[in-house]
Amino acid sequence: MEEEEASLSNDQLPEGKCNGEALKERDSGPIELDGQNGLPEGKKEFVAPAVGMEFESYDDAYNYYNCYAKEAGFCVRVKNSWFKRNSREKYGAVLCCSSQGFKRVKDVNRLRKETRTGCPAMIRMRVMDSKRWRVLEVTLEHNHLLGAKIYKSIKKMGSGTKRKLQSSSDAEVRTIKLYRALVIDAGGNGNPNSNAREVRNFSEHPNQLNLRKGDSQAIYNYLCRMQLTNPNFFYLMDLNDEGHLRNVFWVDSHCRASCAYFGDVIYIDNTCLSNRYETPLVALVGINHHGQTVLMGCGLLAGETSESYTWLFKAWLTCVSGQCPQTVITDRCKALQNAIAEVFPKSNHRFSLSHIMKKGPEKLGGLRNYDAIRKTFVKAVYETLKVIEFEAAWGFMVQRFGITDHEWLRSLYEDRARWAPVYLKDIFFAGMSSSRPGENVSPFFEKYVHKQTPVKEFLDKYELALQKKHKEETLADIESRNSSPALRTRCSFELQLSKLYTREIFKKFQFEVEEMYSCFSTTQLHVDGPIIIFLVKERVSDEGNRREIRDYEVLYNRTASEVRCICSCFNFCGYLCRHALCVLNFNGVEEIPPKYILSRWKKDYKRLYVPDQGFNNVDVVDRIQWFNQLYRSALQVVEEGAISLDHYKVALQAFEESLNRVHEVEEKQE
Repeated sequence: MEEEEASLSNDQLPEGKCNGEALKERDSGPIELDGQNGLPEGKKEFVAPAVGMEFESYDDAYNYYNCYAKEAGFCVRVKNSWFKRNSREKYGAVLCCSSQGFKRVKDVNRLRKETRTGCPAMIRMRVMDSKRWRVLEVTLEHNHLLGAKIYKSIKKMGSGTKRKLQSSSDAEVRTIKLYRALVIDAGGNGNPNSNAREVRNFSEHPNQLNLRKGDSQAIYNYLCRMQLTNPNFFYLMDLNDEGHLRNVFWVDSHCRASCAYFGDVIYIDNTCLSNRYETPLVALVGINHHGQTVLMGCGLLAGETSESYTWLFKAWLTCVSGQCPQTVITDRCKALQNAIAEVFPKSNHRFSLSHIMKKGPEKLGGLRNYDAIRKTFVKAVYETLKVIEFEAAWGFMVQRFGITDHEWLRSLYEDRARWAPVYLKDIFFAGMSSSRPGENVSPFFEKYVHKQTPVKEFLDKYELALQKKHKEETLADIESRNSSPALRTRCSFELQLSKLYTREIFKKFQFEVEEMYSCFSTTQLHVDGPIIIFLVKERVSDEGNRREIRDYEVLYNRTASEVRCICSCFNFCGYLCRHALCVLNFNGVEEIPPKYILSRWKKDYKRLYVPDQGFNNVDVVDRIQWFNQLYRSALQVVEEGAISLDHYKVALQAFEESLNRVHEVEEKQE
C-alpha cells in the first residue's frame, strides 16, 4: 500500500532507551524468561510486543516480531506498508499473524488447506522523528491454536543477516542478540524443571537481579508506560554476558529537574540493597530549597558490587549530562567507595555520620561499660572542634576502656577523615551531614517499602511516594511565597533573610538568631591586618541538662567580608551560626554578606536559576538536545504557574500563544 507522506508525531522520547549503548555492548547473549502463554518454563522467550517499544530500524522490528512469533507458535506476514511518495522510504507498517483475514471467494475451491481464521493478532508501527520505529498498536490474542510450525516469515530477514546464519540454532541465538534492548529476565534460570523463584536467594545468581515470577515483566511494563506518559523520562537497563537482567536505572522528568537544581550534594541510600530487602533498591537523594528530601534517580541492582554501583553512577551521570556532584554521601562500603572514586573522582566522598552512629549499639552493645563508652564516643565525635582535640578524646576512650583492638572502632579511626565532623569543615553538605546529635536524613521511601515489599508492589508505591513528595514541595512553595514568617527578635539578620529564604530554611536560621542570646561574650584573640580572630563564649546544655560554657573561635576578615566559625555550621547546614552572627553584630555589620546567602535556599530559586540551558551551543541537528532545553524552559513556566490562580492563567495563556506561533512557522514552511 502506498500513501503520501504524513506528518509525524511530535511526542518523541529523547531518552529512555533500553539499549544502554554507552554502558554495555550490544552483543549480549539471549535472555531467559519464565513460561507464559502456555510455554514451558525456562524456555527462551521474547517479551511480548507492547505499545511504546522502539527499534533502530524496520528490519529490527520485523525480525523481533518474527522471533517472538516463533517462540509463541505462529507465522507472520506483512499486512500493510506505507511509503513516502517521493523517496519511496518506508514509514509505517502492520505486521499480523498469517491466519489473519479469510480466503477470497475465487480461492475457495483451491485444494490448499484453509489456514485463515480471521486472527486479530497484529502490531502497527511507524517511524518517529527520532528515526526509530515505534510500536503504536498491539493485539496479542489469537483465535486459533498455537504450536510448532515452519516459519516461512523468518526467510524474509535481511540478506546481510541470512549470510551470517549457519544453522537454525545459530539463527535463533544471533537473532535474539539483536534485541537485548527489548528482552529482560523474569527470574527463570533456564532449567525446565525449576519453578519461578518465590523466595529470593541472594547468593544464587550474584551477577543478575533475583526476581519473583512476573517482576521483570512488571518492570518492563512500568518503564514502557512511563516513557510514553512522562516527558523527559530516562531509563537504562544492563544485562550480563548471558543476557540476564542485571541492573536497572530510571529517572522521571520531575526528578531530572531536581538533579539540575539540587544535584550539588547527593546521598546514596542503599538501605534496601545492603539489608537484603525483597526490592534491591538504591535511591539517589538530594535536598531541595525547603530542606525536603528529593529523589534524583532509582536503581535496582544485582548486588553490592563495585561493578553494579559503577554502572548505576555512570547511568546517572549520563542522565545529568556529565555534571558531577560536589559532595557524595554514602554508608561505609568498599564497593561504593571504589565506584565513586572511578565515576566521581573530583567529588568529595564522605560517609554518613548518622549511619555510623546508628551502628553504635550493634557494634559496641556487648562491651563492658557500654553506657560510659557510648557517652565518651558521642562526646569525641560531636563536641571536639579541633583535630588535636578529637585525637586526644579518641585515644583517651580506647585506652581507658581497653578497646584498642576493637575491630569496628579501629576501622572507624582509619576512616576518620571521611566521617568525623572535625575533619570535614571545608566540605559543603547542604544540611545532609549530621554535625549534631539526633540529626539524620530519613530514607526517601521509608514509609513505602519494607523488607518483604515485592518489586511489583514497590513500582506502584513509587508513584504514590513521588506524588506525595511533589505535593509537599508545591505546598511549601505556595506557603513560602504567599506568607511572611513571624519575627521573634529585633535582629536585622532575621528580617533580612525572612524576605529571601523559604519558610523551613528560615526557621532553621531563625533558631540560630535566637541562640545568639546564649552567647554572652565576644572578644578579640588575635589581629593580623584586616583579619581578626574572635573568641565567642556560649552556654550549652549537655545530656543531663547541665549548663556548661564552650569557647568558639571565629575568623573575621573586614576587607573581604568573610566570617568563618570553627563549628563550620555554614558548610554543614548552609547558613551562618550564632557565633558568626555575634561577630558580625559585634563589628557593626547589619546585613549578612551576599556570599553567605545561598541561592538554593531562596523562595524564587527555581525562577532565578536556569540549569544548563546552553542556548549559545545548540546542536543544529540534535533533536534530543532541542527537546531537553525546551523541556527545562517549559518546566520553569510550570513551576511559576502553580503559585496562584493568576499565575496559572498567565502561564496557560503563554503556552497557548507559543503553540500558535510554532504552528505559524510550520504553515510558512509548507
